Amino acid sequence: MNKKGLQRIAVVAIIVLLVVGVWLVKNQKTVFERGEGGGDKQIADAGQETESNQNDVTGNAEAVEGYFPLHVTDAIDLEELKSYELPIIIDFGADSCVPCKEMAPVLEKLNEELKGKAIVLFVDVWKYGELAADFPVQVIPTQILIDAEGNPYTPSENVSVEYMQYTYRDTGELAFTAHQGGITEEQLMEALVEMGVKADD
Repeated sequence: MNKKGLQRIAVVAIIVLLVVGVWLVKNQKTVFERGEGGGDKQIADAGQETESNQNDVTGNAEAVEGYFPLHVTDAIDLEELKSYELPIIIDFGADSCVPCKEMAPVLEKLNEELKGKAIVLFVDVWKYGELAADFPVQVIPTQILIDAEGNPYTPSENVSVEYMQYTYRDTGELAFTAHQGGITEEQLMEALVEMGVKADD
């Protein structure tokens, strides 16, 4: 094989290595959480829970009782959440659905600003679909709302959005209150105030 033939093989090999390298970098699955100022900060590699990630609930320097990180990746223990006697909103959505993307900054803001006053959680049902199994989730996004007393939210006649209420078939008792579709920060705050968050908080 002559010198030109070897050079061509070397060039092709380098191009292939570059393409593979770019593909690996682009497809490296890493979970990010929106940081302050709009920047991204790495939390943990997808599918890999680190000790620091597990400690985010209670290991923060500014740990607040009843505060949970926004993104849920493990089974939801409703009884534990209710024990904090705070209003609860659980949003079932996905990182890639349009109304879910529009809601993401709202959920992040409320999760941060209402530490110790309300529990605001997000479940990505495309990644963790099994976590929605015990809830009436038919479309995404769907929000489940529970008041500070641990009961399904009972909206007043004054609320500006329509909520769906699900009852137990055998007793007729209210089981869940849900909202289907996107919802604004103002509408969520309207419900949170009715569920026990003080308006001046």
